[in-house]
Amino acid sequence: MKKYLFAEMTWPEIQQVIREGRVAVVPVAMIEEHGHHLPVDTDLVLANEVCVRAAKKIPSEMVVIPPINHGYAPHQMDFPGVISISSQTFISYVTDVCRSLAHQGFKKILLLNGHGSNVSLLQVVARQTILEYPDVMCASISHWDTQPVIELAEEIRESENPGGMNHACELETSMYLAIREELVQMDKAVRDMDKFKTSKYFWLDLVGKGEGRPVIMMPYWSSISETGTLGDPTVATKEKGERLLEAAVEGLVEFIRIFRERPHHTRVIHHDREWNMMKKQSEFQ
Repeated sequence: MKKYLFAEMTWPEIQQVIREGRVAVVPVAMIEEHGHHLPVDTDLVLANEVCVRAAKKIPSEMVVIPPINHGYAPHQMDFPGVISISSQTFISYVTDVCRSLAHQGFKKILLLNGHGSNVSLLQVVARQTILEYPDVMCASISHWDTQPVIELAEEIRESENPGGMNHACELETSMYLAIREELVQMDKAVRDMDKFKTSKYFWLDLVGKGEGRPVIMMPYWSSISETGTLGDPTVATKEKGERLLEAAVEGLVEFIRIFRERPHHTRVIHHDREWNMMKKQSEFQ
């Protein structure tokens, strides 16, 4: 069967997809402001597009689950256009989605992320899913974190490194231009990154290189950005976006193939329960 969109399948077709051993890929994103020039659905559009393009290439190896639109971004609430849910709600909601997929029989689940502040929460979701379903492998990754994207971004970026590729930036704007150019208002795009002073350990960039690992700290966005942008979208182009999308798809396809073939070993409990029971009984005698 060549279908790869879960929402367009009948239940017998989904049953067949499960039997084929496909990876269930869930795009997870956010509705939030993206400066003056990008729509508020940027994270959602980019994550879903990467998944769909990858599935077109390998329809027999993955199935795209309808995306999770809403994520965690309370720090963005000073700007209009943000729909943020609590961290507890987010973890519970996404874990329930994974539970549903695991219950149906999917053995490999991937959460493909498109929003920075979802990252740590999705790691918790993936871990909880595995703990509840020991025969299931659940992983999470952001579309900008695969090796092809990291290498290409280093090659083509014109914005500062680090700092120029963070939010509504060169990377996100370029990718959105490649998908729906008519919705991008490039005349309103501005470089906005001077309020957040980049220094050793303190830097924000999706793929950039700083000095050591960055410190994880997220203040209210309005305290570090004038426009909601953090980075330099003025150097974004449709051509860069097509290349970045292609790299993201290449990285996802590569990961799916590795993930599908990755062996999953049976859980082994090393507690000597019988010995412990005998010990307890002897203590009471």
